[in-house]
Amino acid sequence: MDYLGDIQAFLPGVITAVAGLVVIVVESLKKDSPLNFWITSLSLIAALIVSVQSLGTNLDTAFSGMLVYGGPVAFGNMVILTGAVFCVFISEDYLRGIGHYYGEIYALMLFATSGMLALAGSNDLITLFVGLETMSICLYVMAGLIKDEKAGAESALKYFLLGAFSTGFLLYGMALLYGATGTTNIPEIGAAASTDLLFLAGTGLLLVGFLFKVSAVPFHMWTPDVYQGTPTTLTAYMATASKAGTFVAFILVLARALPIMEGLDWQSVLSLIAIVTMIFGNIIALVQDNVKRMLAYSSVAHAGYALVGLAAGTFEGYSAVLFYLFAYTLMNVGAFGVIAYYERNKGLDFNQVQNLAGLGYKEPMMGISLSVFLFSLAGIPPLVGFVGKYYVFAAAINAEMVGLAIVGVLASAASVYYYLRVMVYLYFREEHQPVELFKPTLLYKGTIAILAILTLYYGVEPLLPTGGLMDLLNTFGGYSTPAISVAP
Repeated sequence: MDYLGDIQAFLPGVITAVAGLVVIVVESLKKDSPLNFWITSLSLIAALIVSVQSLGTNLDTAFSGMLVYGGPVAFGNMVILTGAVFCVFISEDYLRGIGHYYGEIYALMLFATSGMLALAGSNDLITLFVGLETMSICLYVMAGLIKDEKAGAESALKYFLLGAFSTGFLLYGMALLYGATGTTNIPEIGAAASTDLLFLAGTGLLLVGFLFKVSAVPFHMWTPDVYQGTPTTLTAYMATASKAGTFVAFILVLARALPIMEGLDWQSVLSLIAIVTMIFGNIIALVQDNVKRMLAYSSVAHAGYALVGLAAGTFEGYSAVLFYLFAYTLMNVGAFGVIAYYERNKGLDFNQVQNLAGLGYKEPMMGISLSVFLFSLAGIPPLVGFVGKYYVFAAAINAEMVGLAIVGVLASAASVYYYLRVMVYLYFREEHQPVELFKPTLLYKGTIAILAILTLYYGVEPLLPTGGLMDLLNTFGGYSTPAISVAP
């Protein structure tokens, strides 16, 4: 084995894992040290730079074929690390403000990120399971950070129980696939794919496990309660970085282990799940008064939009999903970041949409930024959310799934109501009582501003003559490594 080459291939994950160990040592020497924030931030930025530098390479294998790196995996790593960096930036001030700042949270975020990177680069079912569990265990602890409140304890318990339940499905599916093919290597499973009952049962359970993790209907039950009970900036981390890692792994499994063949019609299954997820997520979000629960059901609906691209089963569809994950990360971290800012203020429960009345003028930058993020989540041009939805729906149409794309467009149109409802309260309702908003730190305010600018920039980027991220994704050359060719 080329150990140095393997470490270099998984360098972003190595950086985050080592930084997590350093944070633990620092925390043992000085409790809740401010140094932990800087170690975490710099290590995540370094890992992000390494991932960006790997974007121009095609997929290749490392660790004796257990991991893949480069190309779309590098892009997935970039999305994960982008979400992690911005969430860390807004967590420092927020956690101190709510009185739940613990140095250990940075170690958990680093280890969870390392697990996400391993998950996104999985080339073997064993690696996939290890990465998924590394990520999940850290997220279970983060969900229960506010342990002195019932909502925090409830979110952690529900997340743990349902997460463990979904992991059981996933692991049992892996066992059946191993029994059917005699291997845990993902491309080799694809080469040995068949329509016998054992393989179909393993595939079904594997899909159920993934659908739990991305909160698709009917496996979404944990999402609203966990999002509501978790500290808001950490909710943003769960909703973006973890979902990105899971979707990238989902893409690799679909593209390399489940070939499109007669008797193995996983596209129809994903199409049905996508339709139900988009419709249900948006309908329930319409009646939510709690903004975090509204964004939770919105997250369910956005998982449905991403599943539209997966259901297409084409390279175009997979690339569209990767772009959509990037877009979703920018606008969702930004939206949760602004909600976290309002939540910190005393006097009213600012998670209730009615209590946001008239606050858009109190801190104009925050109000404008939230409007940008919500417009983007609704899919209104010229913002990145519109571009992301256009790409996934176009991929479905090109795959002759016009009905699926039409449902997606109609569901997206319905979402405009509950996104704009927040802005109506911000700007067109009078305050219930005088509220003095605290001044955010320069880092917090700058992070929200950068996210808003990126949300706008990547919305108009496809129109620029220099090309954009989708052009880069289209140059990756597929999801098969030169080492192992997967049967079409």
